[in-house]
Amino acid sequence: MKTIRLSVGKERSLLRRHPWIFESAIERGSADSGETVRVESHEGQFLAWAAFSPASKIRARVWSFMETQRIDAAFFSAACACAVKARARFDIQSDALRLVHGESDGLPGLIVDRYGDTLVAQFLSSGAERWKAVLADALLAATGLTKLYERSDASGRAREGLPEVTGWLRGEGPVGLVLHEHGWQLALNIATGHKTGFYLDQRDSRKKFADYCRRLRFERVLNCYCYSGGFTVAALNGGAAHVTSIDSSAPALELAAANVALNGFAASRVSFMDADVNASLRQFGAEGKTFDAIVLDPPKFAPTVAHAERAARAYKDINRLAFKILAPGGVLFTYSCSGGISADLFHKIVASAGIDAQLDGYIVERLGGASDHPMTINFPEGEYLKGLVIVNKCQPSDWPLHSTPL
Repeated sequence: MKTIRLSVGKERSLLRRHPWIFESAIERGSADSGETVRVESHEGQFLAWAAFSPASKIRARVWSFMETQRIDAAFFSAACACAVKARARFDIQSDALRLVHGESDGLPGLIVDRYGDTLVAQFLSSGAERWKAVLADALLAATGLTKLYERSDASGRAREGLPEVTGWLRGEGPVGLVLHEHGWQLALNIATGHKTGFYLDQRDSRKKFADYCRRLRFERVLNCYCYSGGFTVAALNGGAAHVTSIDSSAPALELAAANVALNGFAASRVSFMDADVNASLRQFGAEGKTFDAIVLDPPKFAPTVAHAERAARAYKDINRLAFKILAPGGVLFTYSCSGGISADLFHKIVASAGIDAQLDGYIVERLGGASDHPMTINFPEGEYLKGLVIVNKCQPSDWPLHSTPL
């Protein structure tokens, strides 16, 4: 077994059971891509068993902190079974869910989502890639399913020095599927859709948004970066009178319109705009249009901390523009899915946007990913999705007649 020796003092994070070892922490030692290595402190103390990644700045990812642990097929079988069983303890109102969430489930670089009777997996690290066949068999054994589609085409593969790979890994079936959640349906394509086919991490937020629409009886809703219309369908399910949905992808808008029809909602209750969100928000402001509720769920502006400053400006701009068209008493659901933007920084960005827009608001809720996308005590980086629910603060006389104060 090859050994990686760390520099003086670099063992502290591993002693806290954090699973990443950066290139700068290693004094000596190397291995093949994905090979399991013994990680030792500068003094020779055992720290962990990890998968080596020669091309990545995260040079090794920990499989286990137990010196007696064997990293073999039995280890991965047990880890997959544990992750699947854990989901039974979560309140998941859907037939689509995340079964393995990378480091949070002790399987760095592995993402697995279930859509009905089909699994979709992303092998995003050198270690997960090396053990791909074993992991595929373990996942099917743990779920009792027979179909597994691979979507190893995320940008993280390039940082690991790995090529993009997609296609059926086990079994075969249709790539166009329909998931059910909270009383509505959403069509998706596991071969071409974002991530593994859909944004399952926003499941609970979609339900919450529907509840707000139902309770406050919104007339005019704006869904920005609407993708395939998850929040649009949720708003209509909650009774919103009309929803305007914006995205710069024509295929996504076609799927969003299909999802509206799939759920039996009248086409007259929706408007779709193939447009830039920033330009559209500016246009609405110039025209004096306002909305009772706005969803801002943009793509990842900051994949790493190095991109945080540029991303902060982008997040501030869209929130400032949204605040300017938020009706008195209106509600803003705003999100960041950027790992490089902390929850505290996102709060500060949104607050600064409100100041520039000359709007004060109540932060009534803080949101995160659904429960099947967990953050753990030892891996706070798992908290990549951050959200705020903000109510436009105003005088009681300014509240819309169709709304009920919170």
